[in-house]
Amino acid sequence: MTYMYEYPEYLKIKLPKKTAGRYPAYELYLYGEGSYAEENKNLLLTGIPVLFLPGNAGSYKQVRSLGSIALRKAEDIDFKYHFNFFSVNFNEELVALYGGSLQRQTKFVHECIKVILKLYRDREFAPTSVAIVGHSMGGLVARALLTLKNFKPELINLLITQATPHVAPVMPLDKYLTDFYTAVNNHWILKAQDLRNLTTLSVAGGFRDYQVRSGLAFLPRLSQDDSALSVVSSAVPRAWASTDHLSIVWCKELILATIRAFFDLIDENTRQITEDPKKRMSVLNHHFVKHPAKIFEENPEAFTELTGAFMWITIKASKWTYSVYNDSDGKYFTFPLASHRKSYSHVYCENSMLDTSSWIYGCMNSNSSMCLEATDLSWRAELLPTTKVVILKLQDHPSLSHIVIQVPPTVGNKYTLDCEFFKEDSRTVQLPVTHLFSFGLSSSKILLNSTGLLYNVQLQHFNQIYQAFKIYIESHCQSLKERKPSVYRLHIPWSHEDSIIVAKVPSFTEISAKLHIAQPQNDSTVPELNIYSSSDCQYEVILKTSLLQVLGQIIRFHAGALPVYVVSNILLTYGGQLSTLMSTGQCSDFSLELVRTAKPYKVEPLISIVVFLQGFNWFREIWESLSLPEVDAAVLSSQDAWFPLVSLILFLFGTGIAYWSGVFFSTSLRLFSSLWLTLIRPTVLQKDNKLITPRRLCGVLSLALVSWTTCGAFAVFIVYLQYLFKVAKLHVSVRAEQNMLNGDSDCSKETSQNSSIHTVKNQSSMDSTSKATQSLSNSTTIAEAINSLKMHITILNLFTWIVLLNLPSLIYWLKNLRYNVRLDPDPCRSTALILVCILEILMNSSTSEMKSSKLLKIAAKVPLPLSVAMLAFGRMHLYKVPHFVTFSFLLHVLCCIV
Repeated sequence: MTYMYEYPEYLKIKLPKKTAGRYPAYELYLYGEGSYAEENKNLLLTGIPVLFLPGNAGSYKQVRSLGSIALRKAEDIDFKYHFNFFSVNFNEELVALYGGSLQRQTKFVHECIKVILKLYRDREFAPTSVAIVGHSMGGLVARALLTLKNFKPELINLLITQATPHVAPVMPLDKYLTDFYTAVNNHWILKAQDLRNLTTLSVAGGFRDYQVRSGLAFLPRLSQDDSALSVVSSAVPRAWASTDHLSIVWCKELILATIRAFFDLIDENTRQITEDPKKRMSVLNHHFVKHPAKIFEENPEAFTELTGAFMWITIKASKWTYSVYNDSDGKYFTFPLASHRKSYSHVYCENSMLDTSSWIYGCMNSNSSMCLEATDLSWRAELLPTTKVVILKLQDHPSLSHIVIQVPPTVGNKYTLDCEFFKEDSRTVQLPVTHLFSFGLSSSKILLNSTGLLYNVQLQHFNQIYQAFKIYIESHCQSLKERKPSVYRLHIPWSHEDSIIVAKVPSFTEISAKLHIAQPQNDSTVPELNIYSSSDCQYEVILKTSLLQVLGQIIRFHAGALPVYVVSNILLTYGGQLSTLMSTGQCSDFSLELVRTAKPYKVEPLISIVVFLQGFNWFREIWESLSLPEVDAAVLSSQDAWFPLVSLILFLFGTGIAYWSGVFFSTSLRLFSSLWLTLIRPTVLQKDNKLITPRRLCGVLSLALVSWTTCGAFAVFIVYLQYLFKVAKLHVSVRAEQNMLNGDSDCSKETSQNSSIHTVKNQSSMDSTSKATQSLSNSTTIAEAINSLKMHITILNLFTWIVLLNLPSLIYWLKNLRYNVRLDPDPCRSTALILVCILEILMNSSTSEMKSSKLLKIAAKVPLPLSVAMLAFGRMHLYKVPHFVTFSFLLHVLCCIV
């Protein structure tokens, strides 16, 4: 975690009146600390501009980690170069859940870029572009700049995004959000040639980021792959750790890598970020992909002179170890390659001294034991947590005659050098992964009797995102001497998502193996477990399927679709209650009906058949001719993020959530009614034959006006509270009537007993008969009220999910109420207008009105196809869910009227 040396200050930049008036909720700030902040108050800036864009509900103050580390780095070089970090205040808007303000934010950032560049006008080294760092949705807003008609692409040449969901929204809650994503991604694919001068880096947080899975943070594959790079933080050199969604902004190791990259990107001539795209990609690869443990050089010298009065020692052995401690004499160790080329295919060397100096060289055609000029092979090294390693394929270097290891004089330093020649086949072991349905009962096992320093365990058939394994590595050594730690790296060749673990020797280590991205169809590479081992130690590798990790992958990739499955279950239950009402005249209980009717075989097979048929051209042509949208499951299958059992598991999860939410709702209603009966005298059940009255019509018009002039979600929420109150009141009245009926029944029994003692039998008989008739009438009324109550509870369950799905736009509207009374654009205004009219009738309806309806049979059958359609088209478009539910409510209202 980063920290500040001085108190952070944020200087507000004055915007043009037109811009400030158009975007009153947004602001632009300049970051500073101490004397640097004082100097910049007059805005005479001379640095390199970098603009930070916060994400969903993010603060402009999140720029402080980048700004502070960059300031310290500039102080170290006496401000030869320095950066000015700007930050945009988006009023902490919930743009990940409400897409209506994304376009507004994009246009404001465009205005900010123009304002920033004007601050450097008439400077000696005035910038012509701005580098952008975007966190979360801020990165998407930065990419959206290229879609603006008046935006000049040359205004930005470097874009770094942190945990940004580039591929699709995490929760597609409104059409504006999905349309924004479609426009941005289509533009970047179709206009790829126009973006060739823009270098983009996307850094994902890894498995600890529970808000944005790393698969969404990988940039869409473009034709110009040389200008875009996507990495996971666990694979970034010197970070090697996963981060959560917020800590990626202040993770010290990632911030240091970013700032080092910024300074290496500076062009000495222009004193700005280089305009050379190749250099920009070289720098980013150096700091974020493969770090050679050397300071970046744009054009390293091809040959290096090996000078110094060092001792030259020839090593002919195939395996060599040398420990250095307080060595006052420098040495060159030479390894002749001629004698090893026939027997071995590779040479591997490692150095535990993690400095940035060169240490390994290659001599060309040298016949002597000395080499005065050599090529620097240190650039081929790779930095690991405890060592730096070089692996050379001898066949790729036919001109090399010797390998030279340099050991400079050291005082007080202790480190170890190891080299060995090996055949690739002898160090590569294949380990087939266990089947998904082994449930961890079976395992794959190999035993490595290590005589070398490196082993590659190929994980066969490990290529899908729903696969998840536990890998156990147990190391045993013959002697108890102190050994260097082992490094285990899970290497995924088709994406930069490696994970690295350091373990003591001997030890027992557990590694989780799962993927962020499935293997592309045209890729034949195999994931590997690289074991950087200690010699003379034994390594046992055991691999098992982890059922919990598999379920975790399903939730990670498809949790956003859970509301669709919950609503689908409740909708099937609602249809079952209507069918029961039609056949028996009684409305069944929610929980019992859910268990009876919410079955996955009713909805899943049809969707699977459609997905299968869409693989045929003739069916796809018919589907498109009907103007039907593509089934979401087919889209997910094309992205390798779907398999048949996923939907079944999600459906079962949805059933569980629907069941327990129903139990919670009923229990809460019962407790509330008990409290009501204790404190307030209940009202008597009244039968209202009129569904529409002047008073209710005024209420509908008032709420429709609220929806149109303010926020649709606000009107829906008001109707929800009104409906909730009606249902609670009905529940209280039913319980009160039941209590009264039980009391009358007891009184009737007592009267009949007294009448047998007295002589006036006829009168007693008449009284008891009238009371029995009244009791029967009350029982019928209560039974009808109970039926209506059960139906209202189910409707209210459905309506609750509509309110939850519309809640983000309501929160957004409330937060921005001081700037604008009307939410514009409003994703649920039209739906709200319909729901207000429907629910005002529904909350006053009863089941007795439906029993005789001619439309009841249709209304009972419609929820099943609606559930199928909801699962087919709502998984990736949650905003469509209220439309299906509203249609079902509309049929219910028609049943009450017709």
